[in-house]
This record gives sequence, structure tokens and C-alpha cells, in this order.
Amino acid sequence: MKPKIFIDGEHGTTGLQIRTRMAGRSDVELLSIPEAERRNAKLREDMLNSADVAILCLPDDASKEAVAMVSGNNQVRIIDTSTAHRVNPDWTYGFAEMDREQAKKIAGARCVANPGCYPTGAIGLLRPLRLAGILPEDYPVTVNAVSGYTGGGKQLIAQMENADHPEHIDAPHFLYGLSLKHKHVPEMQVHGLLSRTPLFSPSVGKFAQGMIVQVPLYLADLNDNASLGSIHEALADHYAGQDIVEVVGLKESAALPRVNAVELADTDRMKLYVFGTAGTPHVNLVALLDNLGKGASGAAVQNMDLMLNG
Repeated sequence: MKPKIFIDGEHGTTGLQIRTRMAGRSDVELLSIPEAERRNAKLREDMLNSADVAILCLPDDASKEAVAMVSGNNQVRIIDTSTAHRVNPDWTYGFAEMDREQAKKIAGARCVANPGCYPTGAIGLLRPLRLAGILPEDYPVTVNAVSGYTGGGKQLIAQMENADHPEHIDAPHFLYGLSLKHKHVPEMQVHGLLSRTPLFSPSVGKFAQGMIVQVPLYLADLNDNASLGSIHEALADHYAGQDIVEVVGLKESAALPRVNAVELADTDRMKLYVFGTAGTPHVNLVALLDNLGKGASGAAVQNMDLMLNG
């Protein structure tokens, strides 16, 4: 019997992308609520409790409500794409390449918290350096990032694409999260293994999908006489043996004139770079990914497959 998958919130941006990724698959059965019935609480509860895996593509409060609807007596497994459970120790964090054993943990988990797009890039850069002992726990981390506007959901998409929208945004690039209280910061700190809260400055560009996450570092404030080469080696060793996260070689990185935010759009991969010049005091760590790919829907499908096939 095919495993049954229910996408709760399938008509939102992340849910639609998950459906697109699964459209041609014959190995699973998709349960679906017609859009006209999406507020039918009883039908929604029935679907949640009939699924083998429920993927929640909802705001935080609605995700918590959905989890509460799942009967403790059944075997429904949950992937939550909201921020509601990402730092909850009772949930498994759904970044499969984060550690060598993380994919196995996801495969055996009942409840998986899908990572945020920005944190996927930031944690992907920071955690290997923490585990290698290069980055001090209390380093004052700064994360600067730009995302495609689809990361803001249907409202921001309409504001960016519809010139007649009453709150149309015609800026080619803008900063937000100016209060420095962005909802992704806690998971960056927890899963980045940091004791100090990172300073996160997000922005949006006038492109639909893609993302660049930057973490600049002062070499003199790192451990073990850290260098461009030792930082790159730590990242390369951490991600060896898998094909989702690519650590770009130092020679290739040095030859690049620019990094294109949309290079990995419509893919589920991530590239990591170490930029700088040997003998100088700084490095700039860069993650490149699709905010809806490895940063959201692609990761959710990857986690689903691990849970079904693990």
C-alpha cells in the first residue's frame, strides 16, 4: 500500500512547491482538501489522522493547532515547515546534512521541524566550524542575507508582482527585520551552537527564488590559528560523502567575479564558499541556495523521503 501524504496548507507558496515536486510520483498517495473546503476543520482533522506523513505548511499557531489535532493513538508522522518547533528538543531538526547522523535521526523521527531558509545557509556555514573547534562559542556572529521575494508568501509576492496592489513595492532591493528580532534567529543560535545571539540582517531582492547568506569572520578572533585554508578544509570534511551541499574549491571561488543569487533557483542543493585572500585578516563565508528549494519545499520532500525509506 502506498504511503498517504497530506499537505496541510497545500495552497500556500511552500505547499504548492511541494505538490509540484511530487506531481509525477507514483510511489505515494496525496490526500487533498479542495481549496473551497480548506477551512473545514473536521475534514482537515480527518485528513491529518488518515495520513502516514502530514506536512504542515501553515503559520506557527495553525501548525500547533494541527499537531494538537493528531491523535496520540495513531502513527501519523509530521513535518512542520513553520518556525513553531524548530528549537523544541522533542522535535528532530530537518537539516539532513547538518551532522553525520542527522539523516538517520530524521528517518526515525515522528516529528520533524523543517529548517528555515536563512538558517539553512547560516547553520550550514557555522556548525561545522563550531564542531571543528575553529569558531568560538561566544563569537559575535553577523549574518547578512538576501532572499527571493517568494519567501514572504502570497502577500509579498502580490506586492512585488502586481503594480496595481495598494501596497506595491517597486524597490529593486530592500532591508527588513530592522528591529533585529527576526523569527529565524533562535534556530540560528541553537543549531549553530552559539552562546551569543547572532546579529541577523535580512533583505529581499526583486527576483522570485534564490538566496545568498553571508557570515563574515575575523581570523584573529578564531581558534587554532584559523586560516582561509583550514576553514575551507573543515567545511569540506564536514560535508564529504553527500551530494546536496557542495563546498566549492578555493581556486574556483577565487576565480569568481560575482555570486549570482538565482544560480540555484529551482534546485534543492546548496553551495558553500570561503572567500578571502591568504594572509589577510578576514574571510567571508557564503551559502547559495533556493529559498523555496533546500530552504523550504525541497527540504520537506527530502525529509519525507528519509522518513518513508529510512
